[in-house]
Amino acid sequence: MPKIKTNRGAAKRFRKTSSGKVRRKKAFASHILTKKSPKRKRNLRASTFVDKTNLKAIKKLIPYA
Repeated sequence: MPKIKTNRGAAKRFRKTSSGKVRRKKAFASHILTKKSPKRKRNLRASTFVDKTNLKAIKKLIPYA
């Protein structure tokens, strides 16, 4: 059986943890920041985990990460 190709776009956006969870960055943090509050921008800097509803699909995109 051939190896599965890693989706390079997904590989740049997601990282697997040792426990099997997948980390991701939050959206809406790159531009139009003037109307966003300092608290909101501070919270956008932190990474979070992929929701369990999307986890199976994301893991297929990054099989060897």
